[in-house]
Amino acid sequence: MHLRLISCFFIILNFMEYIGSQNASRGRRQRRMHPNVSQGCQGGCATCSDYNGCLSCKPRLFFVLERIGMKQIGVCLSSCPSGYYGTRYPDINKCTKCKVDCDTCFNKNFCTKCKSGFYLHLGKCLDSCPEGLEANNHTMECVSIVHCEASEWSPWSPCMKKGKTCGFKRGTETRVRDILQHPSAKGNLCPPTSETRTCIVQRKKCSKGERGKKGRERKRKKLNKEERKETSSSSDSKGLESSSETPDQQENKERQQQQKRRARDKQQKSSIALYWELESP
Repeated sequence: MHLRLISCFFIILNFMEYIGSQNASRGRRQRRMHPNVSQGCQGGCATCSDYNGCLSCKPRLFFVLERIGMKQIGVCLSSCPSGYYGTRYPDINKCTKCKVDCDTCFNKNFCTKCKSGFYLHLGKCLDSCPEGLEANNHTMECVSIVHCEASEWSPWSPCMKKGKTCGFKRGTETRVRDILQHPSAKGNLCPPTSETRTCIVQRKKCSKGERGKKGRERKRKKLNKEERKETSSSSDSKGLESSSETPDQQENKERQQQQKRRARDKQQKSSIALYWELESP
């Protein structure tokens, strides 16, 4: 009976020693990992602490340190924030800050957008552009200088004077061209787009629709002269014929004379309108 009790006592003692050794080894592993480390973390963390935030991230996530006041907190993100570039290592994926003059970058040696006051050129941020390039203040990049480009000259226009092609010997002719490419800030300026020169032609008489100012004046004077002559002759004949004409005949004759005067006035107005149309540039 005593032997049985002693054996049971030793069995219980050995079991308690085994439990104690297991608890001690678990405590050593936790102290070796990090004080206050927890594996039940939120937000993509694989391991974390109450004070430092994430210590490691789940697969494919990037680890980045965010400064809050005087301390830095570890955060796990699916992609690196602006101003950082991501690098994947076998044991961790890290976000590293870009250079001081770079706003966004692909890696430590290739910038994709510069901070204010710098111009991007071949992945680097420069305070001034190299020779042969100019700064684009809209995109903040160094770009090629663009010079003005113009088309070929058009053929010379007909020799003209005051909008007419007849009734003169010496006139002018003009040719034009278009601007195909406007220059950049440092590019060559555009040349003139029109050119005029003196021309000499054989004088030719203007046709009825192309008469100049003097021809129209002569025509108007001739019409006025004919009108005055008709008026004076009609007044003389009226006195002679009034005794032989009936009142109805006299009324018809006056109506016909009024129609003739209206027709002459209309013709004069059309001649004056044509003159101003040809004189206008």
